[in-house]
Amino acid sequence: DRAGERIIRKMIEERFPDHGINGEEYGVKEGKSGFTWILDPVDGTRSFVCGLPTWATLVGLTFEGKPVVGVMNQPFVGDLFYGNPHGAWSNYQGTVEPIHTQKNTGVASAAAGTTAPELYRREADQKAFRNLQKAVKLMRFGGDAYFFALVAAGHMDVALDCGLQAYDIAALIPIIEGAGGAVGSWSGDNPADGGNIICAGSKTLLDEAIGVMSQ
Repeated sequence: DRAGERIIRKMIEERFPDHGINGEEYGVKEGKSGFTWILDPVDGTRSFVCGLPTWATLVGLTFEGKPVVGVMNQPFVGDLFYGNPHGAWSNYQGTVEPIHTQKNTGVASAAAGTTAPELYRREADQKAFRNLQKAVKLMRFGGDAYFFALVAAGHMDVALDCGLQAYDIAALIPIIEGAGGAVGSWSGDNPADGGNIICAGSKTLLDEAIGVMSQ
């Protein structure tokens, strides 16, 4: 984690010395340009330690607090996802293709994923998660940031996690939105700042899922 972030920071500082940086390991370096890089060199540390290929390197770029560019890279399997306001793409072992979310899916037919149910520690979050788990067609566990990328790629319909930091989600927002999806929070927070985050293949599905969780 620390070595990876040092390398990424050095690359940014050499190319964009007036940009800010916010990293999981070394905190915030203020910038002067309005641009801030959001770094998580190893998202899914537990998966990394266990040898599971669901951890990822997350690199996001915000402008005046809004995520505008995002990259999610899983180097072990050669899976790279990236997005910006013009779209989203996957690069699998050198083959680049545009990606799009699934549309016209309702909660009852949705495939959803979250990292682990035990991470929902607050009673209100546990209740919200149970409501959604009962409502969807399928709930899978252990995917970390990969689930969010799979929503962008149209393989899954909903991904969610609670208690995230900005560096856990900022890179994923441009990928999901660039692919046609939507990102929000079931507790009303700004998703770019972290918190209780949920994404879906469409704004309609996102609103329906949040409605189910709020019951």
